[in-house]
Amino acid sequence: MSGGITLDISGPNSEISVILVHGTLDRAAGMARLAREIHGSVRTIRYDRRGYARSNDLQPPFTVQQHIDDLISIIGEKRVVLIGHSFGGNVALGAAQALPQQVLGLSTYETPLSWMSWWSGQSAGAAAIASRADEAAENFMIRLIGHRRWEALPDKTKADRRKEGPTLTAELSSLREGPPWDPTKIQCQVLAGVGTKASEHHRRGAEWIAEHIPHAQLQVLEGAGHGAPVSHAQLFTHLLIRPHLERLGITS
Repeated sequence: MSGGITLDISGPNSEISVILVHGTLDRAAGMARLAREIHGSVRTIRYDRRGYARSNDLQPPFTVQQHIDDLISIIGEKRVVLIGHSFGGNVALGAAQALPQQVLGLSTYETPLSWMSWWSGQSAGAAAIASRADEAAENFMIRLIGHRRWEALPDKTKADRRKEGPTLTAELSSLREGPPWDPTKIQCQVLAGVGTKASEHHRRGAEWIAEHIPHAQLQVLEGAGHGAPVSHAQLFTHLLIRPHLERLGITS
């Protein structure tokens, strides 16, 4: 654990670690396939963000800044590559701004820029924020995976997601208040990932990151949607993780 945050650590004891940061209403398990793709090459850390899964008992605030502070605590003195899926990309970028000498590379994937005036008011996050607290998580999941797949989930899984509604609404509302990072202060190489099945606002967000962060470029994952860390783990690793490792001399 790190400050009460539950960690999953795998791979060799390398000088550089890869930290995988999950998105909204997800958990460390959602990044497990990515960890398996690289576990033989580098020390890999996954964790349940504050308010989710095994870190569900941690107290608020569930703001973007608190999640950034949690990640900074996990990084400690380590030199790292950060991989952020969806909301996790904002957490990773905030930590990279705070620790420019330790964050050596970073990838985002379909990271929401909800504070932008052009961000969709019809997104899954917008639907959750507009919902009653006890319905927010369910509405968010239905928007992402569809009503049929939601209904097919085990009752315990649905109950666990509903319990995470307060975290969901708090972090998404916080993200709409303003940018949690300054693109001009991100010094490391950034790969901004997006799938060819992305929504328009996610596509535009990835392009914005690639255009406005100094050392950033767009990476397009053919055939992938928002759940690429699970559905396209090999492609995700090939385009968004391996390039950082190879640049740092980690090639096995």
